[in-house]
Amino acid sequence: MTTTTEAPASPPTAAKPARSKSGGGGLARYLLVRFLLIFPTVFILVTMVFLFMRVTGDPITAAQGGRLSPAQLQERIHEAGYDRPILVQYVEYLGQIARGDFGTSITDHQPVTQILFQYGGATLELAFYSLIVALIVGIPLGMLAAYLRDRWPDAVLRIFAILCYATPVFFAGLLLKLVFSVWLDVLPVAGRASARTELQITSIDDPTGIYLIDAIRTGNPNIIGDVLSHAVLPGVALGLLTAGIFLRLVRTNVIGTFSMPYVDAARSRGVSESRLVRKHALRPALVPIITVMGLQIAMLLGGAVLTETTFEWEGLGFQVAHYLQARDFVAVQGIVALLAVIVAVTNFIVDVIAAIVDPRVRF
Repeated sequence: MTTTTEAPASPPTAAKPARSKSGGGGLARYLLVRFLLIFPTVFILVTMVFLFMRVTGDPITAAQGGRLSPAQLQERIHEAGYDRPILVQYVEYLGQIARGDFGTSITDHQPVTQILFQYGGATLELAFYSLIVALIVGIPLGMLAAYLRDRWPDAVLRIFAILCYATPVFFAGLLLKLVFSVWLDVLPVAGRASARTELQITSIDDPTGIYLIDAIRTGNPNIIGDVLSHAVLPGVALGLLTAGIFLRLVRTNVIGTFSMPYVDAARSRGVSESRLVRKHALRPALVPIITVMGLQIAMLLGGAVLTETTFEWEGLGFQVAHYLQARDFVAVQGIVALLAVIVAVTNFIVDVIAAIVDPRVRF
């Protein structure tokens, strides 16, 4: 009797720790692998940028070739070390990046890290506005397209999605400026704020460089409204690029969720189609958006170059265009390399969020 009563008690206590340990180990292993992938990603991107910049020759000749005499040019090239073998320059450049030194611009002699702190807030603010537009437009329209699947509104929404991510962002920006700034005259044509607003924002203590935050700190509704009105057109122009991708993702995943057994069971209990979309299909459809969001951030940063130039939004993209015109390839190389690091770290953060939201991503 004693052996028969004690035997069943031991297996459950041994099985529980094994399951929890396996789940935690899976998450830790997944995060470790994703973190380690940052280094080869950044290494490959930095290498590609370095080689592409060197194809045009040395940066001193590109930036100062027509302004210095041949003797002065050779002296500057020698001082900067650009007459050394390309492999030596490459190894030295990797060492600089490892120390956090992304170079100094030739035209205005500013460290690239200082350029990031000075203009990065504007690009970050524009990316935030664009992401809000993409989420507000892409997710509801994607759910609507799934709800109205195989009907004519679904076809219209799919065509709209294709137009969103197929239209060049600078062309969309010019159309928006023509309609809302020239014809209707309801929104500002360019800039981050009016001259008076910029003067008041920059005069506060320790400005962040993100105009919306600095405008809120002033406590003046007129300043906040002016900043937001200037952000509408560039935010929409860049946000629609990503909204089209989000729309297609949500539509595809919601329709796929409709074929799951638990959705059929809910439908058999009389649950309406609109409630199925809101309660049962939305969350599974959001997981791919979280995963893809890291890639879209890279797209937003890339699109910021054209958007900021179109709307004279003085951020990193605007500065990259300026340095390209000045043929200051050292500054361009440093900014692009620094953005590569930011994108790689952002992708890691997005992977962490996706692994927490959906445990299946870890395996």
